Amino acid sequence: MMPADSENELLDRCRKGDAAAWDYLFDLHYDAVGRFVFQFSPEFTREDAADLSQEVFLTVIRKLSSFKGDCRFQTWLFSIAANKARDLRERRRTVKRGGGRSVTSLDASDPVTGRAFEAPSSDIGPDTALIRRENSMLIGYALDGLQDACREIIELRYFGDLSYGEIGGVMNLNEKTVSSRLSRCLDRLEELVKSMFERERKGV
Repeated sequence: MMPADSENELLDRCRKGDAAAWDYLFDLHYDAVGRFVFQFSPEFTREDAADLSQEVFLTVIRKLSSFKGDCRFQTWLFSIAANKARDLRERRRTVKRGGGRSVTSLDASDPVTGRAFEAPSSDIGPDTALIRRENSMLIGYALDGLQDACREIIELRYFGDLSYGEIGGVMNLNEKTVSSRLSRCLDRLEELVKSMFERERKGV
């Protein structure tokens, strides 16, 4: 993790239009944003993650002046990425309501860097992989059933791997409130997932 003083200096250089600083900033955070987006939804391919990552950094270029340093830069970056990923997922589900599921190529690489994102892998059979993928999609749909505040706090904690303090910085909450809200939101998510799994099992 970059020290706060060094990060602030780097961001100041970016605000002044230093091209080398922008290049360094992108190199520093691009892979992390790609992994965050890729894990955000089982419906996303690595190509989606690459496209969204570029959108995120274009937004950063336009809005860096609005970043006041109330939280870590990466925390702010992940909040932008979450909004971009959520918007794309909602647009696709609106268009493909009731349609088939997209397929993720496990061998695909980032077309920009040529490197594969560090997505988790395991030696499991195709049947187990399919079941896990379908279960992940059900969880994704269950997340959509939560209120915005609940969805955001879960996404930041488990997709962005942010600490309670970092989440508090994004959502303007103290750590105790973050812990309490996250617990309630996870309980609600569990209820929704159980309900959806039951409907899926019955073929509804």
